[in-house]
Amino acid sequence: MFDRRQLIHAALAAPFACALPAWARAAKPPANAASMGRFIAGLPKAEFHVHLEGTLEADMKFALAKRNGLSLPYADVAAMKRSYVYHDLPSFLKIYYDGMQVLLTEQDFYDLAYGYLRKAASQNVLYAEMFFDPQEHLKRGVAIEAVIGGITRARGDAAKSLGIESQLILCFMRDLSAGSAMEALDAALPYKDKLIGVGLDSDEKGNPPEKFAEHFAKARAAGLHVTMHCDVNQENTLEHIRTALLDLKTERIDHGGNIVQSPELMALARSRGIPFTVCPTFSGQVIEDGRPINALRQMLDAGLKVSVNSDDPAYMGSEYITEVLIRAQKDSTLTPAELVRIERNAFETAWIPAQQRDGYLARLKAYAQTWGVTAG
Repeated sequence: MFDRRQLIHAALAAPFACALPAWARAAKPPANAASMGRFIAGLPKAEFHVHLEGTLEADMKFALAKRNGLSLPYADVAAMKRSYVYHDLPSFLKIYYDGMQVLLTEQDFYDLAYGYLRKAASQNVLYAEMFFDPQEHLKRGVAIEAVIGGITRARGDAAKSLGIESQLILCFMRDLSAGSAMEALDAALPYKDKLIGVGLDSDEKGNPPEKFAEHFAKARAAGLHVTMHCDVNQENTLEHIRTALLDLKTERIDHGGNIVQSPELMALARSRGIPFTVCPTFSGQVIEDGRPINALRQMLDAGLKVSVNSDDPAYMGSEYITEVLIRAQKDSTLTPAELVRIERNAFETAWIPAQQRDGYLARLKAYAQTWGVTAG
């Protein structure tokens, strides 16, 4: 008897496999840096940890500033990029939030989101769940309708013209007041059909996840998913991870690398199938007793559901997901099978309908087979 699911997968995969270039149909695993780079470039991908405002490239900042009649304190794009110097999370966030000042109109947010989606699609990202920070815009007098409206239009146009599907996650900025976060949530809830979930980002010091328990409960009641940043090497990091998992019952953890320091929390996360959105460029190393630990490598070895993501690529050397994966492959000694597993983890934990997930997984499987690779 034929298996209906296998037939569906075969039908979905066949046209994709036929469309692959000759070098990708070799049925031979990548054996050197050049072929590994090609393998990673063509790998069907999903991305869940990317801040839209963190994809605001310097040249777009200049263009938006000119359109909005603003002046920037830099002579040119190169000078602006040279100013992106940070040594910890607070120093990074200052640069990140300063950059948002040019985002004022619905068209600005459209251009921002479409620019990211165009870049992601060019790197074979099939699906993305993108963060945005409405509090930072609302406090500048930008209406939530302009923020969500521009991003939503871009998502629709990118799906039609580029073939990339996407969803939107509203993040609470943990270093602002709980009241400010609730105002942002209340402003956004009339547009909840344009959102897939809520998250938690920004400076973690002195801002534990329980500060936003009421916000997460309200979002859940509205039918939204919940994820939370647990940045690496932060004050009380393990307690924050514990609270997120046990008390707030997060569905996903963003970063979370310090969990490798707690076998108990790793066992809990494994038992619950909690996904982790790791961003090796910014937070790939956990520091223990003054020594660096490769978080991605240890999380994979521990059997955690890990995906690899670009975070804020415009401020991190303009390395988007393909470049991040190439770097991660070298730094963490990832095998082709592990790279496939990472993307399988991503598609399996996406907040999407089963039929859409099955289609993505079929494309991933077909691609891996053309290289003679199976997921590890």
